[in-house]
Amino acid sequence: MSTGRIFQLKLDPLTGNSEWVVIDDEEDQGSQQQQPILATTSYLDMLNDSRRNRAFRQAIDKTITKPCHVLDIGAGTGLLSMMAARAMDPSNSTEYSTSEGVVTACESYLPMVKLMRKVLRINGMERKVRVINKRSDELEIGVDISKRADILVSEILDSELLGEGLIPTLQHAHDKLLVENPQTVPYRATTYGQLVESEYLWKLHDLHNNEAKASDEIHLVPTRKETILRAKSQHLAMHCDAIEDEIKLLSEPFKIFEFDFWRRPESRGETKLRIKAINDGTVHAVVSWWVLQLDCEGAIYYSTGPKWIRFPLNRDLTSSFPSSGDWCDHWKQCVYFVPGKGLSISKDEELPVHAIHADTSISYKFETEASRAEVELHDFAQDDHLILSLERVAIYGHNNWRCSILEAVEKALKNRVSPLCLVPDDSIFLTIAIANLCKTSHVISLFPGLREKGAKYLQAVASENGYSMDRIEVLDKRKKNLTMSDTHQKKVELLAGEPYYYGNDSMLPWQNLRFWKERTMLDPVLSKDALIMPCKGILKACAMSLPDLWRSRRCLQLIEGFDHSVVNATLGGCGNLPPPQESPCLPFFIWQCGENKGLSKIFSVMEFDFSKPISPCFGKAQVEFTEIGICHGFALWIDWVMDTNSSIVISAGPDQRYWKQGVKLLAEPVNVGIYGSSTGSVSAEIQASFNPSSGELDFNYVFT
Repeated sequence: MSTGRIFQLKLDPLTGNSEWVVIDDEEDQGSQQQQPILATTSYLDMLNDSRRNRAFRQAIDKTITKPCHVLDIGAGTGLLSMMAARAMDPSNSTEYSTSEGVVTACESYLPMVKLMRKVLRINGMERKVRVINKRSDELEIGVDISKRADILVSEILDSELLGEGLIPTLQHAHDKLLVENPQTVPYRATTYGQLVESEYLWKLHDLHNNEAKASDEIHLVPTRKETILRAKSQHLAMHCDAIEDEIKLLSEPFKIFEFDFWRRPESRGETKLRIKAINDGTVHAVVSWWVLQLDCEGAIYYSTGPKWIRFPLNRDLTSSFPSSGDWCDHWKQCVYFVPGKGLSISKDEELPVHAIHADTSISYKFETEASRAEVELHDFAQDDHLILSLERVAIYGHNNWRCSILEAVEKALKNRVSPLCLVPDDSIFLTIAIANLCKTSHVISLFPGLREKGAKYLQAVASENGYSMDRIEVLDKRKKNLTMSDTHQKKVELLAGEPYYYGNDSMLPWQNLRFWKERTMLDPVLSKDALIMPCKGILKACAMSLPDLWRSRRCLQLIEGFDHSVVNATLGGCGNLPPPQESPCLPFFIWQCGENKGLSKIFSVMEFDFSKPISPCFGKAQVEFTEIGICHGFALWIDWVMDTNSSIVISAGPDQRYWKQGVKLLAEPVNVGIYGSSTGSVSAEIQASFNPSSGELDFNYVFT
């Protein structure tokens, strides 16, 4: 029986436009294959977290000992619901009477509801779990469910703990959906923190002081305007184990907040701590994590702590307490940044820390006179302030990157008098650099993402960067094509981009080929000798050993006794799935993907020539392995060639931490070796094609 259609918002990466598309349910398609529409979600990674699954199963088996009413909020594939139903009926009888007990699975996301029904059916659980496609705060007693639930099982946690709405969800559940003094799995969550010094973390948010070290005269964050451009968030979810060698611990771990699932939480809470320093240093951040106590007795735990947390913080716990487990991407540590340069601290000194939680977030204030004003200033936003991603802030403060861009601009503007320059992307740095380096230039910026915010920002920093706003223009209209009237009847001599598009930070590298698409649309206003910067892009690749990432993305079979194989095509798992259901290319910071190692030399796959209009591209390469190991996939990225001599290249490869790479994981890992060895494959052939109508890159491989 058909279950209808799914509407999904699809982004065209080459235009930046979004549209709703209809995706037919697989049951309506017959033999037609379906794209893995949920491949970019964290469901697959979460379901591959065996430590998480086992902990929930043990706690559910321990908590549910007789038939009752169980409510599962945010049910996903229905794993916890099936665990609850089985716990009430250990014999797993298909004749289980719902009058003796009932499991209600609440899930608001329709694609996941459709997937859950298939999982329940294949496991013979469709009559034991009642699925409701609503938000939990939309459920009503007597309408959706007959009575209040005795037990709540739920997993609506993000890396910060509160970001998925844990507090308001629990509040409504206790007010409207649960009996008084219900049992819950999990039972309690506790957040912990640790003061750290880290130059890498500092560079992610302090553009003012990093820019002060640059050897140029560009001032994106002028003195006395330190907050005019700041990071999008004051916290970051990341794998801190990847920078363990670059972190100096300045305190012991400390407990921050405790949230009991079994009672109604408060919307706001605060705690004041005095944290004693164990080393001299500068506090750049608080690294935070949480520990779940899944059962009421305190025997079953799950922690998202970094691996350097070796022992339980509660000494009464047994030594089997899991401080950390296998690498997983769905939960990370959370980093909270100290404003500005950080806070200097001496060993044995106590730092007053004020932690505050709201409904969906946690924040910190450092109670020193020097920092209080800075924190308050940092939190203040104005119309001319720009808020960018943490990685973009770090790139703009990176001296080598700035030098490369400025050198390319100087070369492009050499011997040009009063040139008209056009910046089609969201690069504020290029706009300011061109105006600063060429006092006779006129710059038109399109700022497709920043729009009027970008224009107000440029005006606010004009005097500090040596230009007047009569030489810079931000078009405040969106048109498919510019005309000569838009350029004041003058041809554009320099078209320059980074390329960078606001909001594209988590997209695949080749989706920045939007620059090529826009360059093509701007062709009518370009002069015959116009310089295009970058001149071309080169798709690069490297064979990689990525055991942790591959394990987290592998196809599912049995999870705690429940068959999940039916979800693999939709979630895009690694395994023997027919195309296009196989694992797609996905964006990752490879350096944060657990264990990783290059197994081949970096090689070029294809080139994109921006001097010509956008067109289909095809490339192939022979890969020779330089290391013995197990190949789990290929890393892909673009090197942007900024000048016609190919002497200035901006690479976004795995050794560059501020850009995500595309990762194509293999269906099955392959043993590889080098020539002269007897270990596995010694080469592979790569083929790739770029489709300019969709912006998609098709990537294929054959090992020999």
